[in-house]
Parts: sequence; C-alpha cells; structure tokens
Amino acid sequence: MFIRMTFCKFLPERIHRARTIFNEEIMPAVRKQKGNLSIRLLEPTNRTDDFISISEWKTLADAEAYEASGTYQRLVGRLEPFFIKQPELRTYNVEEARVRMDSL
Repeated sequence: MFIRMTFCKFLPERIHRARTIFNEEIMPAVRKQKGNLSIRLLEPTNRTDDFISISEWKTLADAEAYEASGTYQRLVGRLEPFFIKQPELRTYNVEEARVRMDSL
C-alpha cells in the first residue's frame, strides 16, 4: 500500500471554502480513481500547522497513474486561490506489521 500526503496552508479567511471544495469535489473525484482506497483531509488544531490531504493507494503504479493522468494537478488547481504557499506532495510506502494474536 502507498500513501500520498499533500501538505498545504490556506488563507485563514478561505479555509471554509477550501474545505467545502475538498469534501464535495476532490474527495469524490479521487475515490473514483483506480486503486484508491481512501482519502481524507487532516485539519490542524494549531492554525500555524499545515493541512494534510492523505490518500491511500493499492499500489505505487496506481498512485503514479493518478498523478500522470493530470487529475492530481487539476484538483490541486481547484484550491490554488486559497493557498498561502504551494502544496508539497510526499509519497510513502506502507509496510504492514504482522502481529501474532497469541503473543499479545
């Protein structure tokens, strides 16, 4: 599994509108992409921290195909007027730990 995290900051007066666009437009569009497992937006409790969009993908190839299709850039573009700084994309490989139940 692979995780894509986009770190961004919004203008304080535009947070509500950015959140609405994310929930109503971006989330449904990403969920339709091949290999997407989930997407969510983390909102910081400290307003000086970044918002973080987290999307989970079955494979790296699925995540890369999503970005290569131009859909990621188009969706980020929907939020462009609300950014204080340019978003930063990071991708992570997830290694799932296997824990034996009898060892707990």
